[in-house]
Amino acid sequence: MDHPNWIKDLVQAEQKMEESGVIDFSPAHDPQTHLKEDTITFLNEVKSQFIAASSAFNQLKNSSNGRIKIYAISKTDADFMLFRNGFKLIFSMKEAGKVSVAFNHFGLGFLPGESANEAATRLMNENELVAKWGAFGDLVWTFEGQEIKVDYLVRHYLSRFIRESTK
Repeated sequence: MDHPNWIKDLVQAEQKMEESGVIDFSPAHDPQTHLKEDTITFLNEVKSQFIAASSAFNQLKNSSNGRIKIYAISKTDADFMLFRNGFKLIFSMKEAGKVSVAFNHFGLGFLPGESANEAATRLMNENELVAKWGAFGDLVWTFEGQEIKVDYLVRHYLSRFIRESTK
C-alpha cells in the first residue's frame, strides 16, 4: 500500500526523536517540497484526463487523419504535450506551484479575416495556472485568480485545441 509522503515524514520525524531523545517542533513536511509534489500530482491528473478525453475523441473520429497524440516531455517531472496536425498544446511546470499552458503551431494558420499578428498571438499564447494555499495547507489551483476544476480545464483546452488544429 502506498502511503502519502506527509505520513512517511511524520513517522521519520518520530523515529529521529525516539533515537536522539531530542524533540523537534518544526513542521515535519517542508511546504516547498509539498508544493512541488502537488504540482507534479496536478499535472499527472490533468494528463490522465487528457488521455481519456483524447482516446474518446480518436475512437469517435473513426479515422487516422487528425488523431490526437499525447507525448511526455523528456527530462521533466510531469510535462506533456498534445499534438495534432502540426499543432501543439504544451503543459509544463514552470516552477513549484506554477503550470504553463501554451499553444504552438509549426506553420502559421490564419482564420478568416485574421491578421498575421492576431494569428501569432492566438497560436503562441500562454496561460498560467497557479496554486494558492488554502485552509489547513490545502492547495487550490487557479486561473486568473479563480479556482479551477480539472474536468472543466480539460474540456476547455481540448475543445480549443481541436478547433484550432483542424485542417
